[in-house]
Amino acid sequence: MSKDKKFVSEITPQSEDFSKWYIDVIKKAELMDYSPVRGCIIFRPEGYELWENIQRDLDRRFKETGHRNAYFPLFIPESFFQKEKEHVEGFNPELPWVTEAAGEKLEERLAIRPTSETMFGHMYAKWIQSYRDLPLLINQWANVVRWEKRTLPFLRTSEFLWQEGHTAHENEEEARQETMQMLGIYRDFVEEFLAIPVVVGQKTPSERFAGAVDTYSIEAMMKDGRAVQAGTSHYLGTKFAVAFDIKYLDRENQLQFAHTTSWGVSTRLIGAMIMVHGDDRGLALPPKVAPTQVIMIPIGPAKTRDQVVGRVDELYAELKKAGVRVKVDDRSDVSPGWKFNEYEMRGIPLRLELGPRDMENGQVVLVSRISGEKKVVEQDNLVAEVEAMLVQIHNEMFEKAKQFREDHFYSVDTLDEMKASQEEQRGFVLAGWCGSDACEKQVKEETGATSRNIPFEPAEKKSTCLVCGDAAEHTVVFARAY
Repeated sequence: MSKDKKFVSEITPQSEDFSKWYIDVIKKAELMDYSPVRGCIIFRPEGYELWENIQRDLDRRFKETGHRNAYFPLFIPESFFQKEKEHVEGFNPELPWVTEAAGEKLEERLAIRPTSETMFGHMYAKWIQSYRDLPLLINQWANVVRWEKRTLPFLRTSEFLWQEGHTAHENEEEARQETMQMLGIYRDFVEEFLAIPVVVGQKTPSERFAGAVDTYSIEAMMKDGRAVQAGTSHYLGTKFAVAFDIKYLDRENQLQFAHTTSWGVSTRLIGAMIMVHGDDRGLALPPKVAPTQVIMIPIGPAKTRDQVVGRVDELYAELKKAGVRVKVDDRSDVSPGWKFNEYEMRGIPLRLELGPRDMENGQVVLVSRISGEKKVVEQDNLVAEVEAMLVQIHNEMFEKAKQFREDHFYSVDTLDEMKASQEEQRGFVLAGWCGSDACEKQVKEETGATSRNIPFEPAEKKSTCLVCGDAAEHTVVFARAY
């Protein structure tokens, strides 16, 4: 019991120290632990199952749009990076290199995969000969390594898990359609599955992916007002096709360079989900991603225990058969109150309580993790009530996060206004930008905020640049970011 009591001890309040709150929560909920290797983490089963659920739903969406999975090597020859200058310059600071193996120095250094455009490019040049080979739509689920100086579990680690899609097309129009289709899939997934509202838009040139023609992103607001780039989709033009000689015979029997794309999301979605929905009681997991959607807790005196537990087991079987992810905690050496606190901290969306009086009345009590609402429902209608309540919880989580974002989204016209806004309140800032790198850089230097994207649907259009006062070429979302 002493260990149990320590486990549910107080979590640092978000208002006191948000970063400490975050670390407290992911450790106490047993999502991860630190690796002996700097900047790397261990995904414990509770944390890895979140990724499995994310992976399963995204993989379904990819396959429904014609994409197939493959797997490419972890090691990439140095010469591959030299072929696309912008690309290698973008990744050079983060690349770890293998220089010897089996006691011998390698003839060519091998990079540990930071992303796989170059490897895919090399192989696509072999596989694509004719327009009949296009489009080529491949995704891979993999780990990548980027040697980060500052790390934060799930959000930024030296090794992380992700998916990366790489596609090749006959022309720019088809490749751009693919780029926007995948951006839309990411937006729908993050909002429909993780209950996180996002800002969808195009990255500024300074923020786009190294080697891309255009980069698009979805940006999410955390409860400390910072942004997380939750997913990106890139139109690469013919840059990688020219670098890796990806040519095909077109319908007029002429050689053409393919147009390529790449797109990806990573385990940082787990960190974003925690920071968007969590509270001072701990995790709050959206029902669709939660490893356990319902925790069943029998309550009452010892003399009725066997009877109550027996009925709980019967109801458990009904929920399980209906596809609900459900668990029972029938331990007799831990109080129901302690269990309530524990599973609230773990973020389980729905709690089911059953005691002797409920047995007599043919009812159970359902309690929402999000609203705290207690609902007495008939046992005979339990599956339908649970399914409806899980949908309700998802919708409430999305609306709550959306309202928080709206309450912390500010409009400014000048850099001074932006500085005041950043000092006084957390959140995103909408401002005009003339398009010059110098003005964008000055915003970052003086406020610590970066351009997140040029939103497709801004709340308002800005007419002047917040820095120089010239006509605004774009309306941009700025924020401090993870």
